[in-house]
Amino acid sequence: MSWNAVALRRRVTACMTAALLASMAVPSVAQNWPTQTLRLIVPFPAGGSNDVMGRLLGPHLEKALGQTVIVDNRPAAAGQVGTEAVARANPDGHTLLLVASSHTVQPGLNPKLPYNTEKDFAPVSLVNTNAMFFFVHPSVPAKTLAEFVELAKKDPDKYNYASPGVGSQTQLTIELLMRRTGIKLQHIPYRGGAPATQAMLSGETHFTMLAPNVIFPHIESGKIRAIATGDRKRHPRAPDVSTTEEQGFKGLEAIQWVGVLATAGTPRPVIDRLNKEINRIIHLPDVVAVLDKQGVAPTGSTPEEFQALISREINQWRDIAREANVKLN
Repeated sequence: MSWNAVALRRRVTACMTAALLASMAVPSVAQNWPTQTLRLIVPFPAGGSNDVMGRLLGPHLEKALGQTVIVDNRPAAAGQVGTEAVARANPDGHTLLLVASSHTVQPGLNPKLPYNTEKDFAPVSLVNTNAMFFFVHPSVPAKTLAEFVELAKKDPDKYNYASPGVGSQTQLTIELLMRRTGIKLQHIPYRGGAPATQAMLSGETHFTMLAPNVIFPHIESGKIRAIATGDRKRHPRAPDVSTTEEQGFKGLEAIQWVGVLATAGTPRPVIDRLNKEINRIIHLPDVVAVLDKQGVAPTGSTPEEFQALISREINQWRDIAREANVKLN
């Protein structure tokens, strides 16, 4: 046998041995994990809806996994500090990120993020979804989104809209609506959902799109009117409000979501274990009861479904931000 043949055989043997050892290590990772305290980083302030979700998941994950789970709030720099911490963490499944739908908005607004929104993370599972609603002040004579669009077409300089800030999902979705329908609305950005809601209640603004959980009492009192929901189905607390698709706005979905990410490179058996536990936990009666009070629905997903959602939204929001020339100051 030639020297080249011997060398080739040795390389093949070495590769086969490495592959065998790797395949043997996969069950070992799943069996031994977790080996230390888990940290669930929430890049939002304590007390908010995302923080509530984290503190719901924490104790149940702790019980299921047999390790302490610390909920770590890191709201600095619009969530970038906490998100970057997970991107740079050891990919062993002990550092997780509770992420919101704003995660897919930021890449289109900030090309200098300290992490790659897609490549630096491993999707674990979607957790819950929250359909957003389109609203008008009662002074606006529109009962549906379709009627509001017709009003705005007839009087293009009359109406404005409130948003929780420049680059928010509200602004980008309404920019999408304007481009699809040809209407023009003046944008009035506020610093958060609360002041945007107050502007609507006072009549300072005519139109907006926000999550309904804190607005339901105002809808019921008649201080604000819901004219469409951005979900694919009607909301159980507002069954008379039709969806955007029912009104002819196909593809104009407006849904906030929360999900869990791990660091890119986290072993698949660990991702699968986390996915299984999270999808079980979010459907437990005590968790469902809390989510129901917030007006959000437990959703769950496979890692692949969550990845597809993230990729689709990143492309969508980037395109809208570019077309509308939306930039952060």
